Amino acid sequence: MTRKWFRKGLILLMLAPALGVQAQQKYEIGVKEAVDLAFKNVVDIKNARLDYQFSEARNKEITATAYPQISGTLQATHYLKLPLIQFPNSAEKSIYDVLSREGVKDGSGNPINVNNAEFSVNNFSFSAPWNANGGLSVNQLLFEPQVIVGLMARKALLQSSDIQIKMAEDKVRESVYKSYYAVLIAEKQLGFIQESIKRLNKLSADMNAMYKNGFAEKLDIDKTTVSVNNTRSIESQLVNGIAMGYAALKMNLGLSQSDTLVLKDSLSSQMIKDGLLDETFSYEDRNEIKFLNKSKELQGYDLRRYKLSYFPTVAAFYNFQRTGQKNPSFESFTGKPWFWYNTSLIGLSVNVPIFDGGQKKYKIQQSQITLQKLENTMDNAKKGIDLERTIAKTTLANALQTLDMQQENMQLAEKVYNTEKKKYEAGLGSSFSILQSDTDLQQAQSNYFKALYDAIIAKVSYLKASGKL
Repeated sequence: MTRKWFRKGLILLMLAPALGVQAQQKYEIGVKEAVDLAFKNVVDIKNARLDYQFSEARNKEITATAYPQISGTLQATHYLKLPLIQFPNSAEKSIYDVLSREGVKDGSGNPINVNNAEFSVNNFSFSAPWNANGGLSVNQLLFEPQVIVGLMARKALLQSSDIQIKMAEDKVRESVYKSYYAVLIAEKQLGFIQESIKRLNKLSADMNAMYKNGFAEKLDIDKTTVSVNNTRSIESQLVNGIAMGYAALKMNLGLSQSDTLVLKDSLSSQMIKDGLLDETFSYEDRNEIKFLNKSKELQGYDLRRYKLSYFPTVAAFYNFQRTGQKNPSFESFTGKPWFWYNTSLIGLSVNVPIFDGGQKKYKIQQSQITLQKLENTMDNAKKGIDLERTIAKTTLANALQTLDMQQENMQLAEKVYNTEKKKYEAGLGSSFSILQSDTDLQQAQSNYFKALYDAIIAKVSYLKASGKL
């Protein structure tokens, strides 16, 4: 028994690496590849595509109503007790007719009158005990307003569903861009912080050597240690922030948290500025406006449907039926118990609406009101887009200006640090000056990366507002 469980455990240990490889995947992606990956995995887009398939099925349903509708019926019945119809006894009436013509009188001496006579009643049934029938019915709509308008609106309905997919993609694209660049910038900033730690460690080692030789004070070493510790704290915060950023990015891409991401793109000030000279804009660039226009078109079809409902509905039909009856008492003289016969008919039906209490009229009014509301929504949406573009453009201009200033400040801070370092190495500068210049350089770098992030977010927002993201 122990050997058996040992073998099972060994097999599981051998399979574990392979299972782990299957469960985890590694993705090396640029931002556009990340967007494509999100389009495949994100639930909102999957549902939007399912809505499109639903619209396709709905279109086929509408189309099917214009095709011939064929149905069949099959029924068998057996009378446990046959229905009866009563008839007077004809033989007795014939006898009374003869007596009346011959002038025969009754026991009271009165002439026999057929109208005053009483006859016995015989019960008859015209139904057979067993009955069976099968039928085929074919109906074809020739003119039905709702079906005709539905057929006309099929293309617009699919286009509306397609635009909804694009609207969902716009939201996902914006989210992926922002989360991707947030991680990318944080990783780049982390590299600068780690370089600062190397610089400070080198400075700390130099000061320790100088201290041992009597050329530096213990206070200088303590100040350097404080700077190193502070910088390591910033590094730790950035590492944690990057880990959370990757987790958010995986969520936005629809990936498992166990997957591995490697970001391939790079980012610079010039890349942010590229492509911003195109000022052409049309409201139709925004999928929200396209969707509202398509909604207006569909509402127009709805209004037309109600208006056409005043027209009659015309349909052609054909029915065929085969009926059989079984009566065992007939078999003795017909030679067979069942009797079969066929019936068929063809016709045209016209349903003319005459008076409905004003229902159609008020449905038309409701549809017209809905159309007016869509017009108002469209007007308000365009004003909102104008405001969004104005704010996004102003924010982007300020962000780019701030980015240029912070980039210049970072270059100047780096230049000052290098100068202070040379002076300190030459014995002309103080430890306080070089530590202060390093702190200023770190602050300038932090300000630059914040400005870089604000600028890329502002660009994403501006492109989205312009419908060009």
